[in-house]
Amino acid sequence: MNPCGGSGCGTKSQTAHIKAELAQVLPYLPKHDLVDIRKIVMQQFRKRFKWSRIPKYGSLNKGFTEQELVKFFKVIDNEKFRLLFSYQSQLGLRIGEAVRINVKDIKFESRELVVKTEKALTLDTLLIPAPLFQATLAFIEAHSEAIEKAQGCVFFKEEGKSRLDEPHVAENYVRNRFRYYVEKVGLLEVYDQSDESRPERAVRNLHRLTTHSLRHYAITHFSEQTNGNVFLTSKFARHSKPATTMTYIATNKKDLYANIDGAFSIGQAVSLKAKLSKMP
Repeated sequence: MNPCGGSGCGTKSQTAHIKAELAQVLPYLPKHDLVDIRKIVMQQFRKRFKWSRIPKYGSLNKGFTEQELVKFFKVIDNEKFRLLFSYQSQLGLRIGEAVRINVKDIKFESRELVVKTEKALTLDTLLIPAPLFQATLAFIEAHSEAIEKAQGCVFFKEEGKSRLDEPHVAENYVRNRFRYYVEKVGLLEVYDQSDESRPERAVRNLHRLTTHSLRHYAITHFSEQTNGNVFLTSKFARHSKPATTMTYIATNKKDLYANIDGAFSIGQAVSLKAKLSKMP
């Protein structure tokens, strides 16, 4: 059945009609129906516009290497951003989760952090590594007044740095500071430009390293420490599906290159050449 009649959808009046009907119906639908509708919409969006963007992950590794991460943290001269980026690089927090850390989310007795996972909308707990926990305690003690004023937000908003009402530091401000430090250390790398499907949107440079690269590093590093255990890594990353975790692990360039060297080593090439020279 075509909701727009026999001529199909597309006109402004038809779109307005559909939006009006949805606005009336959606508030009364149960959660599982809303989830189903969201899935259908996203499936159609991906199907129709799957080539309108540069793929998020491919053979390009968008995570930090060990050496890059060390250089990055060396130039961070602000203790708030050093701590915030440490939570991303060690616990794999998304930027929206990191900026919203509240003292009420920290279980000081067990050294655990309660995280409201953005995408899955679930509550998870992660053990805070001891050095990171000590740094957090020191930061809270040094800025207790500002944190209390910010309703318990550890990464409190600085005066005049955001027009938003949230008491925590704004995500875009953090992204700007991240870009500043990446550029300062000489790691600013543009790998392509966005292919915008909407003409009113300006073309953007696509940078290899973003705040999400810190989460990417945390997930791949955890995978290495657990010998590639996808189940444990998926739990750590708080992914609903292990297949999502594989998009991070599969782009581990260090392992990829090591296996290429192992499969096509110089020694094997020399041995093969010797065998070929003996052939009649």
